[in-house]
Amino acid sequence: MRVIGPAGENFGVISLHDALTKAQEFGLDLVEISPNAVPPIGKITDFGKYQYDEKKKQKVAKAKVKTIETKSLQVKIATDEHDLQLKAKKASEWLAEGHRIKVDLFITGRAKYMDFKFLNERLDRILKLITEKYKVAEAPKKGLKGLTMVIEKA
Repeated sequence: MRVIGPAGENFGVISLHDALTKAQEFGLDLVEISPNAVPPIGKITDFGKYQYDEKKKQKVAKAKVKTIETKSLQVKIATDEHDLQLKAKKASEWLAEGHRIKVDLFITGRAKYMDFKFLNERLDRILKLITEKYKVAEAPKKGLKGLTMVIEKA
């Protein structure tokens, strides 16, 4: 076992018995830090303090992690300009927060058979109104209920 002392000094590779003896000399515990390493690495330290430091590291790491949600925005072919502006404003806020946005263009009835270019233009109407910088994560594709695309912050 490779042993590291309480002040960070390296005692080298010694037997487990010798490592435990050294830990008792210091009045501390022998904590196995990296069991998968060859040879395993242990540190002579206070176990309670070691646990406290590990919990603190995990708490800091957890605080840095930000969950990204996929928000949904639904538009129809005949959605009015003012409604599009309101939806674009909300989409801009979501992008600023770092969320992904799934933009759905709902198509009903005979509109399902309209030209793909025309439907894509209808989808682009709302994208032009979004004020935040974004990139297209998933290109528009036709589904059962219409066109769907996903955008995220650039």
